[in-house]
Amino acid sequence: MKMEIKEQKDNVLQERTEVCFVIDHAREATPGRNAVAEELAKQFNTKRNLVIVDDLKSVYGVGKTNGYAKIYKSEDLAKKYENEYLLKRNGYSDKPAEEEAQE
Repeated sequence: MKMEIKEQKDNVLQERTEVCFVIDHAREATPGRNAVAEELAKQFNTKRNLVIVDDLKSVYGVGKTNGYAKIYKSEDLAKKYENEYLLKRNGYSDKPAEEEAQE
């Protein structure tokens, strides 16, 4: 999986970096949201949990995927600005840690 950053801009108002990228995954399966987020975290020297992958669109028959992600400065900012469904998709839990430990 090779990732190329097409566009990167800083959103000062919401304290995040917005990234548009293209993933070349010829002869491989389409990468999952978690794998993409880990790759972005590596490239931007940040933690995985600060990366919210918003959109992944595969190009039919080509082995490329276009994507859009947001990289926040803290978890609190991500929880403040992102919708609940995107937080769940990216691994954020809506339950406190004590409830998860009991289950």
